[in-house]
Amino acid sequence: MNPSASAPFRFETVFDGFSETARRKAAYSPAEVEAIRAEAYAEGQSSAALRAEQETAAAMGEIARCARMTLAGMSEAIHRHRSDSARLAMAAGRAIAGAALERFPEAPLTDALTALARELESEPRIMVQAVAHDPVMLERTLQEAAVRAGLEGRIVFQPLSQGVPASFSFDWGGGRAEFDPEAAAARVAEALETALAVEGHHAEATITPELEP
Repeated sequence: MNPSASAPFRFETVFDGFSETARRKAAYSPAEVEAIRAEAYAEGQSSAALRAEQETAAAMGEIARCARMTLAGMSEAIHRHRSDSARLAMAAGRAIAGAALERFPEAPLTDALTALARELESEPRIMVQAVAHDPVMLERTLQEAAVRAGLEGRIVFQPLSQGVPASFSFDWGGGRAEFDPEAAAARVAEALETALAVEGHHAEATITPELEP
C-alpha cells in the first residue's frame, strides 16, 4: 500500500482548549433540569429580595423626611400658639393691673411697707416718696399701714407731682427700695420673650435628630 494513500487527516475546531466535541449537552435528565430550575429560581428570589430591600430603604427614608417636615411644622405651630397665648395673657394682665392701679393706687405702696416691716423695724426714720393724685389720702393710708406694721411715727412722706402713676421709693439708713410699674412690666415682658425663644430652640433641637434615618 502506498503510504501517501493513508486515511485523510480529520480537522476539529479548537479554541483555547475547547472543541465542538465538548459542546453543551443537547438533552438533560429530569434531575438536572430541576437543579437548573431551582438555581435560577434562587437567583431570581435573591435579586427580587435585594430590590425589595432597596425600595423599602428608600421608602423609609422618604417617610422619615416627610415626618421631619411634618413635625417641624407642628412644632413651629405649637410654639407660635404658645407664644401668642402668652403674649395675649401678658397684654390682658397689664390691662388688668393698670385698671387696678388706677382704682387702688396706694395698694403697691402699703403692700411694700408690710413686706419690708421686719427689715425696717430697727430704722428710726423712713423716707417715702410716691407719685400721688391725692397726697392727703395717700399719706393717711400709708400712716395707717405703718401702724399695722409696727412702724408708727417713723414714716416721712414726700408726695411727687410728676412721674409714673403708682411708682414709689423707700429710703432708709441701711438701704433703698423702689417700684416702677412700667419698668416692672418691661422686665416681665423681656423675661417672657427670652423664655419663649429658649423653648423654640429646645423644640428644634429635640425633635429633628430623633428622626434621622
